[in-house]
Amino acid sequence: MGRRSALPPLAPPEDASQARGPLTPGSGAFAALLAALWGGNPVAIKVGLDDAPPLRLGWMRIAIGGVVVLAWALASRQSLRVLRSEWLPLAALGLLFSTQLAFMNIGQDRTTVGHAAVITATFPLWTGLFAHFIVPGDRYTTMRVAGTVVAYLGVVVVLSGGLDGGNVEGVTIAGDLLTLVSAMLLGARQVYLSQGSQVIAIHKLLLAQSVIGVASFLIASALFEDEAYHMSSRLAVALFYQGAVIAGFGFLGNVWLLQRYLPSRVSAVQLTTPVWGVLLGALILDEAIGLELVLGGALVIVGSVLSQRQGR
Repeated sequence: MGRRSALPPLAPPEDASQARGPLTPGSGAFAALLAALWGGNPVAIKVGLDDAPPLRLGWMRIAIGGVVVLAWALASRQSLRVLRSEWLPLAALGLLFSTQLAFMNIGQDRTTVGHAAVITATFPLWTGLFAHFIVPGDRYTTMRVAGTVVAYLGVVVVLSGGLDGGNVEGVTIAGDLLTLVSAMLLGARQVYLSQGSQVIAIHKLLLAQSVIGVASFLIASALFEDEAYHMSSRLAVALFYQGAVIAGFGFLGNVWLLQRYLPSRVSAVQLTTPVWGVLLGALILDEAIGLELVLGGALVIVGSVLSQRQGR
């Protein structure tokens, strides 16, 4: 018998979990592509928040992503029938997703893109921690701990220019703490998706997130937000990126990886996300690239490689 999880009953048989292993060169390259796409997400959120409040921005983004996933499911002739045993795990996933996204949007509305990027980058550490206790065969080793620490130090170095105490305009303690909670919940959701994708079809998992996310964000926005929003071209582009690129293609690709490879190994590559965020910020927002990006990027790459090694 495998170890029992505190999550709702969606863990697969232990032999299915053991089939997942380290990333291959091809899957690692795909994970790096997704990390690059995710690096642009904080920029898109920040742009969207200029014209829409956090919760309203959230349900519009989730709805677009849900349409993309539904179109993919219909085009590939996937069954949309939900089994009785799947209702509880899917509902739990939807609530976890909604809570995590709410903390992310509200937190980023109260801090800078740089702070949000570096704090969110801690989610692979939480993924590895949760996976260590929940996923059979995905335990921490000394080498993987060292690699994760080195990679995270690289993230800190890359964004050190924006972490100079209280001199950064737009940063609040509340915003940073809300973003940290979002990162912790994102780490837990990575493990939940990895386990759930072993016994529930990917499109059902993602559609559950979309349906419950849209419903909960619509209700919360109606209750707590009275600001008007302006449908500008900037908001339209930001919604397309967050919805179609991230919540659609990005989520599908991420769950595909988590279904086939150990979640802590997938998340290790995703430590490069803030590096891509800085690069995209330079291209889109004309942010300067300094020496800290070169040094930090090297540390992130070295740490990611070390974390993939099978330490004793």
